[in-house]
Amino acid sequence: MSKLINDLIRNGYLRTDNVIEAFSKIPRIEFIPEDLAAYGEVDIPLPIGYGQTISQPLTVATMLELLAVKDGDNVLDVGSGSGWTTALLAHMVGEKGKVTSLEVIKELCEFGENNLKKYQFVRSGVVEIYCKSAVDGFEKNAPYDCILVSAASDELPESLKKQLKIGGKMVLPIRNSIWFVQKKAEDDFYIEKFAGFSFVPFIK
Repeated sequence: MSKLINDLIRNGYLRTDNVIEAFSKIPRIEFIPEDLAAYGEVDIPLPIGYGQTISQPLTVATMLELLAVKDGDNVLDVGSGSGWTTALLAHMVGEKGKVTSLEVIKELCEFGENNLKKYQFVRSGVVEIYCKSAVDGFEKNAPYDCILVSAASDELPESLKKQLKIGGKMVLPIRNSIWFVQKKAEDDFYIEKFAGFSFVPFIK
């Protein structure tokens, strides 16, 4: 196990077996530009072009631990960038699960798709990749057990609230905080906020 993963475990950011295993099996270095390979195991965000970044591993670990994806879950990954979060989620949902990946920047979407081809997720049908805006979510594969968003909005998107299953969970950045959202009933949401994070803005 890498020093990065051991540090994240020791500092309490990686806690559950399925998230730790995903981090171990899906190394971030496979999802960054080649000229940044030396920084693949460093706990910092890295540029992936077009004003976007691949998130700091600490941040991704925090969000995935909150999301608590299970085997067989149907997941929406919004702002998938270079594909790392999609691959981590695909590993966590297993062969019976589904991950829908949305990325609005065409070149990044293609970069992410090429990175994901290093694994079997697309070929096996676990992952579907769409180069499109997520402003309206993705109704076709809804409702979702879990929704992960990796770009910051100023408010909770109504489209994503509607497409979440009752009992489902969403983890997303709102301004400079990570929000954990659980849908208790159609118009009843439990929200918990974690401050002190930074994200690129949501692109419509």
